[in-house]
Amino acid sequence: MSLTPTADPHAEGNIQPPPGFILSSTRGPYSTHNGPYFHRDPQREATEHAFFALPRHANGLGLVHGGMLTSFIDGLLAAAVWRASRRSSVTIHLSVDFLHMARVGEWVFGESRVTRLTREVAFVEGRAYAGGGDLVRASGVFKLMRKAAD
Repeated sequence: MSLTPTADPHAEGNIQPPPGFILSSTRGPYSTHNGPYFHRDPQREATEHAFFALPRHANGLGLVHGGMLTSFIDGLLAAAVWRASRRSSVTIHLSVDFLHMARVGEWVFGESRVTRLTREVAFVEGRAYAGGGDLVRASGVFKLMRKAAD
């Protein structure tokens, strides 16, 4: 799929983030491919991300695929770990409860918080929501990498 702007205002090249959100440009290759993702001012208490549900994020029913929601929430939880520890991490446990569905053409928002941080692991919880209702709730355990970030 091309990233060049088209006449469609919701095509990837034309997506304008909601007020207060900016394009996340420091994602890894997997997340960059799945996005685009946006994030809110990192000065807030919770880590907040969003994406606009495009047709490529959907299953055959036009609903946002559960795998897309899982990837989104996993990255969101990892972002909270980064904010709290300034260390890279990898997921060692992820629990996702699917509560409702999102459709193509909707903004999906998410927020996450570290609930406990030790020298070696972080415990995190978060949720993704759209249209005023929760889509998924998740909790995870992340292994902190040894080398601290610069």
